[in-house]
Amino acid sequence: MTTVYLVRHAKSVGNTERIFQGCSNLGLSVEGQAQLPQLAERFREVLLDAVYSSPLQRAVQTAQAVNQYHRLPIQTDKGLCEIFAGQWEMQRFSDLPVAFPAEWRLWTEDESHFCAPGGESILQVHERMSRTIDRIAAKNEGRTVAIVSHGCALRCYLCHALGLPIEKIGEIPLSKNTAVSRVIYNGGRIQVDYYDDLSHLEDREKQEVST
Repeated sequence: MTTVYLVRHAKSVGNTERIFQGCSNLGLSVEGQAQLPQLAERFREVLLDAVYSSPLQRAVQTAQAVNQYHRLPIQTDKGLCEIFAGQWEMQRFSDLPVAFPAEWRLWTEDESHFCAPGGESILQVHERMSRTIDRIAAKNEGRTVAIVSHGCALRCYLCHALGLPIEKIGEIPLSKNTAVSRVIYNGGRIQVDYYDDLSHLEDREKQEVST
């Protein structure tokens, strides 16, 4: 049995400023930095054997907090990156419906068919994330690992872990910043133990995240 903790990065500059950051390498915002000590405490008593992260700065900064009491090497993997959004990269969310009306409709109403001009499709992210995390789990059979990644990327993977077709991705809530999910690999089966847990954050922060 292999246990995989999935963590979405803490709040980034792009999250705070409502920018579609995709693979743009933005770091954490002031709010995100404030979330890190609580996330570190969440993982203090978890017996981790390995820590993996997307190489993007906001994910690595978050992985360092997950790893604070473990001092393991943080292994970065490009397969854990966020969706590459092509012409959407670094665009303000408020500008997207006007600049890209057709793609915006897919993003908000039919996400499984979304692909920004010049970017990755949701299906490509789904295949990449599923392949990457399955590989990490197989490499760490019988161990406990933490993986830090991104909202859209983790949503795509959860579709795979839940055994849902990609057309159902819109039914899976987007993970909130620093949310923790736990997945169990047992033989050929994947079980989602829990999803999007924020119990490590103070009540005030959880309320702010939900609005």
